[in-house]
Amino acid sequence: MHRVLALCAVAGIATSVFAVPASAAVGYYVIRWDNTGICQVWNEDLKYKPFQWGTSTYKVVSKPLPTFTAASDLQLKLRTERRCTL
Repeated sequence: MHRVLALCAVAGIATSVFAVPASAAVGYYVIRWDNTGICQVWNEDLKYKPFQWGTSTYKVVSKPLPTFTAASDLQLKLRTERRCTL
């Protein structure tokens, strides 16, 4: 049950990344959720930070990256290195 809630929260947050115009000059990070091992791209320009509750906490696992593409490429690299589950 907790994993389903965490995955739903992650999916909702991930979709909010696409709401920012591509021309905006913002930084992106890759964050890793401790309870699931899922990594996701996070846009530092979003108004709210990811919601943490109980065992659902995250850590920033990258330096700031200039584009979503660069952050997504790093996320994929972390998956192939098995440092992230998704």
